[in-house]
Amino acid sequence: MKELLFMLADLWMIFAGFFYGWKFLRRYGNYLLGLEWIIVATSGSNFLVWSLLGGDQGSILYSIAYFFDAFSRSVGITLILVMGLMRVTHRYKPTLAVDIGVFALAIVAGLYLQQFRSHELHVGPATYYVVVNALTTLFLAYFSWRLWKIRAKGLAIAAALVTAAGTAIALIYDFFPIPGDDEYRTTHYTLALATWGFQLFVYFISYRALHNDNVATGAEPATNEWSVART
Repeated sequence: MKELLFMLADLWMIFAGFFYGWKFLRRYGNYLLGLEWIIVATSGSNFLVWSLLGGDQGSILYSIAYFFDAFSRSVGITLILVMGLMRVTHRYKPTLAVDIGVFALAIVAGLYLQQFRSHELHVGPATYYVVVNALTTLFLAYFSWRLWKIRAKGLAIAAALVTAAGTAIALIYDFFPIPGDDEYRTTHYTLALATWGFQLFVYFISYRALHNDNVATGAEPATNEWSVART
């Protein structure tokens, strides 16, 4: 049952990442969020295959899984997430060079953090993950307030809840392991994958609500003029 729940949680995150990532790209031209969502889904796909093949830590799939994990925890679902959401909160439209630069930074961070992939706790990287998550949470609290302000109260509450859950997962990840969990941390990863999937889903529909409100109030055009905005 634990393994089945783990697989369902991972499949949910994979679906949310690919489905809503594609919508970010096609419907809104938001490459920051679209590509990051797809990267998270790709990470989940690799993690699922690695788990089904036995979870060998000597496998290349484990190295890939750790890279993707470090990629998103360090820069992806922190800086890239904030910059992408600023499209509807501050009408921020990064140039192509900025998009490439921030993803390059995430790749460098993911590769650098590979050296800390042992069972022992590395306080420095673990603390860094918690700090950047906390800073991101501050922006997401503002994001939730913006939803409340446009009377999307249900979405505001949902965004706040998934953000709080994501922060809890970030704290549990390194510092507060779940008592009684098995050596593979199945319970932890089941909760984490389910939470991340709901974050991808809720942030997308929240983004859509703010975008629609911006269009309705004339703050943003109904169609995305990315070819002009990014030149």
